[in-house]
Amino acid sequence: MLLFCLKRVSLGVLIVVLAVSTLYVMLLSAPGDPVSMMLGPRSTPEMVAALNARLGLDQPFFVQIWLFLKGALTGDLGQDIKTGRDVFTSIMEQLPHTLRLVCAALLIAAGLGIPLGCYSALHPNSWVDRLSGIISVSVIAMPSLILAIYGMILFSVQLRWLPAIGAGDKGDFLDQLHHLILPAVAVGIGWVGYLARLVRAAMLEVMAEDYILNARAYGLPERWVVYRYALRLAVAPTITVLGIGVGFMLGGAVFAEIIFARPGIGKMMFDGVVARNYPITMGVVLVSTILMVATVTLSDIINAMIDPRLRKAQE
Repeated sequence: MLLFCLKRVSLGVLIVVLAVSTLYVMLLSAPGDPVSMMLGPRSTPEMVAALNARLGLDQPFFVQIWLFLKGALTGDLGQDIKTGRDVFTSIMEQLPHTLRLVCAALLIAAGLGIPLGCYSALHPNSWVDRLSGIISVSVIAMPSLILAIYGMILFSVQLRWLPAIGAGDKGDFLDQLHHLILPAVAVGIGWVGYLARLVRAAMLEVMAEDYILNARAYGLPERWVVYRYALRLAVAPTITVLGIGVGFMLGGAVFAEIIFARPGIGKMMFDGVVARNYPITMGVVLVSTILMVATVTLSDIINAMIDPRLRKAQE
C-alpha cells in the first residue's frame, strides 16, 4: 500500500508541474503585451522594463517556471499588481468560501445520487427507476450556469425563498448556510445524475456476481448482502468520479461566484484574467490544480483500500 501511495503522489506532483507550465504558456501566448496592459496607456518603456524584471518575464521560459515553482514551495506567489498585497495571503482569505461551496456541492451530489442509484438498481424498471433516469439525463445535459440563472430567477426573484447574492454575514453560520444553498445546488445538481446512473450500473453488475449469489444462498439478510457487500464495491467507481468532479465543480464555482456575487478564488481568478494580473492568475491556477490533483489522488488511494484488486494491479 505504501508503494501504491508513493506512486500516486509522485504522479500527482508531475501533473501539477505540467499543468502549471502549460497554463503559463497559454497566458504568455495571449494577444498583447501583458505588462503594458497592466500598467495602462501612460506606461513608459522604463516602467515596462522594471515590471518585466519584477515579474521575471525578462527571463527564459523555463527559468520563469522554475522561479515560480521555487517560490510556491515556500508560499511566495508574488504580489498583487493592483493592490501590492501578498498573493498567497489573498488566496488563503478567499479559499474557504470556494471550499465551502465545492464541499456543499459534493454533499448534495453524493447525498442524492448514491441513494437514488442504489434504489434504482434494487428496483429496476420501476417508476422510480424510470423517473430518475429521465431526471438524471435532464440535469446532466443542463450546464451549471443555466441552472444558476434559472434557480436565481425562481427561488430568489419570484418565490423569495433564498438570497440572490452574497455569502452571508461573517460569523453567522445560519445566514451563511442560507446563502450557500442556491449556489451549491447549481454547482452540484448536475452530478446527481452522473452518480445515480453510475451507481445503478455498478450495483446491477455487482449484484449478479457469484459471491452475492452465494451470500444469498447461505441465508444472509438482504440488507447485509446489499449494504455490506454489494454497495461497497459499487461505490468504488463513484469515489473516482467524485475526485474528478472536484475539478469540474471548481470550474462551476467560477460561474456561481460571479452570478451570485460570492467571494472565492473562482471570482478572484476571473478578475485576475480580465486585468491580466499574472501573479493572481498563476497563484489561483496553482492552488486549484493542487486541489484537483490531491482529490483525485486521494480518491485513488481510497479505492485501493476498498478494493485490494486495484492495489495489486498497480504494484
